[in-house]
Amino acid sequence: MIIASRRRAAALSGLVATALVLAGCGSTEPAESDTSGDFAAVTIDSALGQAVITEKPERIVTLGMGSAETAIALGTVPVGVEEYPWGSDDSGYLPWIDEALDDDQLPQQFTGGTELNIEAILALDPDLILAPWSGITQQQFDALNGFAPVVAYEEQPWTITWEDQISVIGKAMGEQERAAEEIDKIKSQFADATASHPEYEDVSFSYIYNTGPGTLGVFLAEEQRVAMVRALGLEVDPVVYTLDETEGTDSAVIGLENANLLNDSDLIFTFYSDAQNRSDTEAQPAYNQIPAVNRGSVVAPTEQPFVTGSSIINPLTVPWALERYVPMIDEAIAKLPARG
Repeated sequence: MIIASRRRAAALSGLVATALVLAGCGSTEPAESDTSGDFAAVTIDSALGQAVITEKPERIVTLGMGSAETAIALGTVPVGVEEYPWGSDDSGYLPWIDEALDDDQLPQQFTGGTELNIEAILALDPDLILAPWSGITQQQFDALNGFAPVVAYEEQPWTITWEDQISVIGKAMGEQERAAEEIDKIKSQFADATASHPEYEDVSFSYIYNTGPGTLGVFLAEEQRVAMVRALGLEVDPVVYTLDETEGTDSAVIGLENANLLNDSDLIFTFYSDAQNRSDTEAQPAYNQIPAVNRGSVVAPTEQPFVTGSSIINPLTVPWALERYVPMIDEAIAKLPARG
C-alpha cells in the first residue's frame, strides 16, 4: 500500500495507493429476474457502473487488493489475480495465498494498475471480476464489464472498509452467510488478541508514510492498516480526526513541517519503500523530533510481504499478520516512559 496514496506506479506509490481506504461498498439489490439454482441474481452498483450477476460465478478474476483472499475463504479459488511483486515472497505470490493453496491451485497472475492487461484477463474467460478495493478506471471497467460483470468501488478508488469488502464479495458470489461468518471470525481473532494484551489500552498511535524527503502523510482512522492496529486495542491519536483528507487517499498529507502535530502519539507506525528511503527519512531532523520517533517507539516493519499483509484485513491476512505484529508492538511500547 500499502501502501499509501497508495496509486501504483513505483513500489512505494503502488503500496501507498493500494492501501488507502475510507468506507463503503457497492449496494446490492435483487435483480428483477433470473436465478440459477440456489443463486439469487443481484445487481451491484458502483461508481463506475452496475454489475449484473445472474448465475453463481465459477471463474473469478480479482483486481486490486484483498479480493482474492476473500474469494478463496468463501470457497472459490480465482482463476486470475492482479500481480503484486512488491509484497510477494520467493514463490512470486503473496505468501498467505501461497500458503493457503496447493501449487496446482495458484491463480494465473497478470499485470495490473495503470497497465492492466485486459487481454490476459479476457483469456481467462471470467464470469465475475472483483475490484471493490482497487484503482480500476472507467475505461478499464467499460472494457471488462462488457465481457463479465465487474464489482468496482462504490465511491472512490481504494476506498472501502474491510467489512464492506467481504460483504460485497459475499453477495456477488452468493455466499452472504459465509461472508458474515468470516467477518465474525476476524472480529473474534482481534478480540482474542486485544484480551491477550491489556497493556495496549490507552496507548495512542499514528500511522504515517512518506513519498520522499520533506513529505509526511497520516493515514486516517478507517484506513485498513490503521483499522488493523486499532483492532488490537490501541487508540488512534485524536489529532488524526482533525486532519483533512487528501481527496481519494484516505489519508491526510500534512508535510514534514507539520510533524509537531504528532507530538502526542505514543507510537508511530510506518513503512519505507526501501533501505535508501528509510535512511533519507530518518536523517531529517524534523522527523527525529517527533517524540515517538526520538525515543524509538516506532513500528516499522522492513519485510515487504509483512508491510503488505498488515495493510489488508481479510480472512487470510489477519492470522498471518497478527502473530508477526504483536512482538513489534511490544518492543515499541517497552520504550514508552513509565506511566502513573
